[in-house]
Amino acid sequence: MIKVLIVDDHALVRMGIRRLLEDLPDIDVVGDAASGEEALKLVKTLKPDVVLLDMKMPGIDGWEVTRRLVKSHPNIKVIAVTAMASAPLPNRILQLGAMGYLTKESGAGEMAEAIRKVARGEKYLSAEIAQKMAFNSLEPSSASPFDALSEREMQVMLMVTRGMSVQEISERLYLTTKTINGYRYRMFEKLGIKNDVELTYLAIKHKVIDQPSPEIDEDNA
Repeated sequence: MIKVLIVDDHALVRMGIRRLLEDLPDIDVVGDAASGEEALKLVKTLKPDVVLLDMKMPGIDGWEVTRRLVKSHPNIKVIAVTAMASAPLPNRILQLGAMGYLTKESGAGEMAEAIRKVARGEKYLSAEIAQKMAFNSLEPSSASPFDALSEREMQVMLMVTRGMSVQEISERLYLTTKTINGYRYRMFEKLGIKNDVELTYLAIKHKVIDQPSPEIDEDNA
């Protein structure tokens, strides 16, 4: 039996995934979490084999949860479940240590296949993601300028484009504001931009984000 933990800040999404999986004889949903902080606590007690992890959440996001799980619980397999499908996000999330990458449009069959493969130690990419990654590798002209960013810079970029302040980001990542600003300035230099507004515009242009979305207050999530 494969023990699965669902992590998403939207209750309806968690409920929907649970219903997709609950009738499968070899998969047991042992719990769900509404935040990265809750997920990190639950893995210690529930000891899941696979974590279905939303990457974009208030508080500690999926990037940071993945980073910490890989370090503290290397036997737990992470599958990123996200609406973000554009390069270079899938590749970067896999580089962090995630074993799978699904879009939120994935059906029950594909999700079950991903869980089973990842539980066996195999990596899984949805067909849509795999096709995009293959196309980008064959067509250099289609490469994203965000390919130049490090994993941590990508994480900070996503937080900045959600409207989070440097202070908020530093508190979430347990880094100093000086360190966060250092990441920002290196991003600006690599991308040839000058400020957060240009960063957000560039991210939208290259479909790294859909639109600027202000940080959601956890009490209203």
